[in-house]
Amino acid sequence: MIIYGTALLAVCHLLGIVLGDLLGRALGMTTNVGGVGIAMLMLIVARVYLHRRGLLCATSESGVNYWGAIYIPVVVAMAMQQNVVAALRGGPVALIAAVGSVVVCAGFVSFINRMEPESKPEDGKV
Repeated sequence: MIIYGTALLAVCHLLGIVLGDLLGRALGMTTNVGGVGIAMLMLIVARVYLHRRGLLCATSESGVNYWGAIYIPVVVAMAMQQNVVAALRGGPVALIAAVGSVVVCAGFVSFINRMEPESKPEDGKV
């Protein structure tokens, strides 16, 4: 059922918020650092894991895919509300977090691309 996709999103979101708060405290800040992004990555990993194990029925997977597609515009809208100038005045932590997140995301994209089987053109066609 599609509700399981929503439940999986909710669990990932709650865990992401908690981990983002813990990361913020570890960096000496009183704010959430990357909780929504962590939740998005957890949703992707959970979907792939459940799909490979055969634990995700087709309707649940469609629910996860729907919320995964909807989640990106929500993250962008939430990021637009943040005060970037105040973050940069707060010290180098914002810059380190930005560069670190780009590096981590690039690593995840590379890792996900390597998990896909390589397709070869047939009969010399491109």
